[in-house]
Amino acid sequence: MSLRLSTVILPYRRWHEGGRAAWVRAEQLGFHTAYTYDHLSWRSFRDGPWFGAVPTLTAAAAATERLRLGTLVTSPNFRHPVTLAKELISLDDISGGRVTLGIGAGGTGFDATALGQEPWTPRERADRLAEFVPLLDRLLTEGAVSYEGRFYSAHEARNIPGCVQRPRLPFAVAATGPRGLRLAARHGQAWVTTGDPKLYESGTPEQSVEALRGQLAKLADACTETGRDVGGLDKVLLTGFTPDRARPLSSLDAFVDFAGRHRELGFTEIVVHWPIPDSDFAADQKVFERIAMEALAQLD
Repeated sequence: MSLRLSTVILPYRRWHEGGRAAWVRAEQLGFHTAYTYDHLSWRSFRDGPWFGAVPTLTAAAAATERLRLGTLVTSPNFRHPVTLAKELISLDDISGGRVTLGIGAGGTGFDATALGQEPWTPRERADRLAEFVPLLDRLLTEGAVSYEGRFYSAHEARNIPGCVQRPRLPFAVAATGPRGLRLAARHGQAWVTTGDPKLYESGTPEQSVEALRGQLAKLADACTETGRDVGGLDKVLLTGFTPDRARPLSSLDAFVDFAGRHRELGFTEIVVHWPIPDSDFAADQKVFERIAMEALAQLD
């Protein structure tokens, strides 16, 4: 499978002050998918502008024609499957079937307490995701759903006419633990990783590659356990959180080297952050655009 190159555009700019232009430019540059983060606020952006993921993606759908759109990632931290399903079906319809849902367990950031709750433990997050994903799957594929679970309920929830994409829009499940990997194997059309967070501060790129190799092996085991061919699952690397940090975007050659090493591991999609000045995602816009237009041709 050939490698795909995608980007993630953080929703920190007003739509008419650079927000729209980035999504339009992403399509012009030929990116496969443009994602955004689904947070209420995030890290250093907490005290600045930050807009909602679904309205942003809806506007992006209206401003583009071919570009796929998605979240990296949506989590149960402040979402409920019933209301989320209705929004996703609407977004899939408006975009003409161009939406991918990146979904994961979430973390302990601002989203975890914004609704007034105490942060969930890693086990509680995994428990909720294990119920959230199968229920969302049903809501997006069945016309009416009733369900009573430990965390979520649905009473005759209607989602007619369903997604444009059949049987539903694809799930890209972010996971590294055994339970999350099994969810990816059972319900995902793609699997997402950011690498091993323990290596970010003091690890090496070589150690990161080995860690990713191990994650891919565990994914294959999870697929075997569920009777699925791991080759049918896309493998997505969201960059910026490995020891390489921003180095892959420092030059075209640097990116081609980085992408080549990770394609050899088995990754089918690499996602790079749209440059944001004075942030962890700062990069030269001209170099970034050259990578978007020329890198994949050098990897063929």
